[in-house]
Amino acid sequence: MKFYVIGDVTVDHLYHLRRLPKPGEEVTPTQASMKPGGAGGTISVTLARLGHTVTLAARVGTDPFAEYALSHVRDSGVLDSAIQRDPERLTSTITVMQTASGERAMISHGAANRQLDPAGLKVKDIEGSDALIINAYALTEGPQREYTLAAIRAAQGAKKPVPVFIDLGTGAVNKVGTSLLGDVIAADYLMLNQHELQALTGTGSISAALAQLGAAGAQRVVVKVGKMGSITWTPTETELVDAIRPEGQVVDSTGAGDTFTATFAHAVLNGAGMSEAARAANAAGALAATGIGAQERPITPADLAEVLPGVAVPAPAPAPKATRGRKSTAG
Repeated sequence: MKFYVIGDVTVDHLYHLRRLPKPGEEVTPTQASMKPGGAGGTISVTLARLGHTVTLAARVGTDPFAEYALSHVRDSGVLDSAIQRDPERLTSTITVMQTASGERAMISHGAANRQLDPAGLKVKDIEGSDALIINAYALTEGPQREYTLAAIRAAQGAKKPVPVFIDLGTGAVNKVGTSLLGDVIAADYLMLNQHELQALTGTGSISAALAQLGAAGAQRVVVKVGKMGSITWTPTETELVDAIRPEGQVVDSTGAGDTFTATFAHAVLNGAGMSEAARAANAAGALAATGIGAQERPITPADLAEVLPGVAVPAPAPAPKATRGRKSTAG
């Protein structure tokens, strides 16, 4: 299968703390690390490791962080023809502070990602894909938003329409609010967590929020509800899909939601129904959280077959490897 992914690539600075610091307070982490991250990067890497051909549309600077942010992207064979270089802005970074109890605070800077130049979009690449996957941070502002909206139009207007998967993010919803609804409601599959769902709709419960999305025209929605698993929704059916508890200790939830999104799309395009795809995605997101860093715990077809032997998600043929020395597109 061929996927076109639009989203951020970042360098993540991860700090594991006993507790979050108070204003003006200095604390010492129990563990600190730096890892490649970003929703676009993590979704792309997950799909490529599952054997798909993946093109990632993102923008990085010319600073030393750029190559590090793209290291797993390249190692996994993601095609870099739609990755742009920004001569003026830095590669995006995120600082994540989290505790063992699940508290988390983040500092993020869109930087080069938000300047993704729509002039670099090749409509034929969208039309030739089997699916378009978008993280909603790409819809918040700047040229990246225009690029993403043009890609959605290309997917929906293709001779053979390309299914669109949109995954929200807490920061994106907090920044844009309910006005984001108009950009995402026509997605073939809309994925978000409970907080994002209620903030997007301005409602106080999951049921009220889903009813509002249905009235607005949503067709398929997946709500990530943490330890409970996920909820799949269509205008005619709602189902709670139980969480999967993998072997191994959960150590870092960074990127688990992005891994969920990629695995859900993988399963759907391999013929799984929504509930089956959500079960596979629940398992993959949980497995991802057993490694430190968004892209450190590879998800493989063997993982999904082992955890969910009854789910029909056959592995596709291996994707071609990207040429390591290939030049990225200049913006």
